[in-house]
Amino acid sequence: MAEVQTSTQSGELSQRFIEFVMMHAQNAALFLGQIPNPKTGEGEVNLELAKMFIDQLAMIQEKTRGNLSNEESTVLRNALSNLQMAYVEVARETPKGAEQPAQPAPEQKPVEQPSTSKPAPSAPISSTEPEAESKKKFTKSYGP
Repeated sequence: MAEVQTSTQSGELSQRFIEFVMMHAQNAALFLGQIPNPKTGEGEVNLELAKMFIDQLAMIQEKTRGNLSNEESTVLRNALSNLQMAYVEVARETPKGAEQPAQPAPEQKPVEQPSTSKPAPSAPISSTEPEAESKKKFTKSYGP
């Protein structure tokens, strides 16, 4: 009976691992412009973020070497190689001048958020000042 539980648990863990790998692969594909942005409906390219997800999958592959089932290893290897090929293609197609405007755009969004958060702390200041300070610390730590 313990063997049945162990195989069921390992099957669930294997499925979770594959879902984890696929989630990272989807995020990388999103930033490679292969999947349309759910908010805008258009493909957006951010090579820096795509590279981050691809590098994370490569790290997972290295750290789990020898500890994965054949199915897990195959899914990870295929996802990683497909993303690496897609990254190279997108990087070749994206001119250097076009890549730079994509990077300031994410920086502009956080700049807008503090301006919208400035009115929010003014309301809590009247009720409790420590909450406003904690909110400021929170937005500063995650803003950049």
